[in-house]
Amino acid sequence: MSKPGIPKGTRDFLPLQVAQRDYIFNTIRSIFIKYGYKGISTPVMENLSTLTGKYGDEGDQLLFKILNNGDYLAKADQEAIEERDSARLTSSISKRGLRYDLTVPFARYVVMHRNELQLPFRRYAIEPVWRADRPQKGRYQEFIQCDADIVGTPGLMCEAELVGLTDEVFKALNIPVIIKVNNRKVLMGIAEVCGLNEQFTEFTVAIDKLDKIGEEKVIEELKAIGVAESTVRNAIELLSTESLSKLNQALKNSEVGQQGVAELQEFHNYLDLIGHSNDVVFDGSLARGLSYYTGCIFEVKAKDFEMGSIAGGGRYDDLTGVFGLKGVSGVGISFGAERIYDIMSAQDLFPKSKLMQSRAIVLAMDNESHKYGFVQAAKLRKSGFSIDQYPEPAKFKKQMKYAHQGNYPFAIIIGEEERVNNCLTVRNMENGEQSRVTCDELIKLWKSS
Repeated sequence: MSKPGIPKGTRDFLPLQVAQRDYIFNTIRSIFIKYGYKGISTPVMENLSTLTGKYGDEGDQLLFKILNNGDYLAKADQEAIEERDSARLTSSISKRGLRYDLTVPFARYVVMHRNELQLPFRRYAIEPVWRADRPQKGRYQEFIQCDADIVGTPGLMCEAELVGLTDEVFKALNIPVIIKVNNRKVLMGIAEVCGLNEQFTEFTVAIDKLDKIGEEKVIEELKAIGVAESTVRNAIELLSTESLSKLNQALKNSEVGQQGVAELQEFHNYLDLIGHSNDVVFDGSLARGLSYYTGCIFEVKAKDFEMGSIAGGGRYDDLTGVFGLKGVSGVGISFGAERIYDIMSAQDLFPKSKLMQSRAIVLAMDNESHKYGFVQAAKLRKSGFSIDQYPEPAKFKKQMKYAHQGNYPFAIIIGEEERVNNCLTVRNMENGEQSRVTCDELIKLWKSS
């Protein structure tokens, strides 16, 4: 018999970990709602025709495909099988895939429900996605994204609003971050003045790896597709420009590049009106490898922890167009809940008072006390408290061990004396202090604390 296991890149979570993750989700959700975003939900699987071609060639390779129902080989491309052509074979045996992110399904959602939505429309979604990526630190094959998007307006106020929202999320989670900002039009401008128009996609994919593989390997990657080393070095020098005014001068011969600089300046004008707690910096090398971004782009990294990006997003003017709805601009931000969770776990950032799942556990000395405790537990629950009860009147030492291991703040102890006097003995499990109160007195005490 084989040992039980789970697929690589996935994780089980214990009750405390679930409570910690819920704290992250609830914090982010509350801020989404504060900013006027409305929750939606989409299926975990989409038609492959919806997903493919939206994430670039590398992204398409990371899609999880779902085999067609029943005898999926019955209509398989026999020629593809004989030639071992997996790309052709896939199209004949798989029509659906697990969603890669929440943005493309949202674009499909907007197109399908356009007559039911009032534009501009703010939405949020906190749901799992899947990527057939190589599992490593901070990278999983199944993970939850927390997304907020605004569609139906090109206004750069939206970019500033989303960065303000992002700043507030990480302040609430007590994670100091750097929010990096760039604009894809700036990258187009740099490609234009450097003569890289024809290799723009390869250029952005390569420079998106600058902080991962370093400058020399990026140069080698672009040289491999025929770009001269001097051209690449010139482009990288422009990418390192820190001042928007200097960049504007460098891109004076690129209309699209100057438009990108102007959009960044307008974005900062809005953001300056509301301020921010975390650092917001321009980073000309920020590319965001996904091919659907068209304007401002964002990426967030933790200051005090070695980890990849923990949030990212940007403007996508053309995404709904591929589904037949032209002229609907959108911008969004996505929070990587798994990486945020890993950082908060490693740095012990979870507030213990917010993770309490049960307020108390009821322990009984005998059968009659157990039944009495069952009634008292029900009364406490009706008053809004989370109460557990040991399921049988076992040896008291065994019950107390269970209470300690379960990290319950209080134990409600019931024996014959408590039952006869219609009261409860409440023990503080942290300091061992005990008090005897009626159930009504306990409810009043807890509600006032």
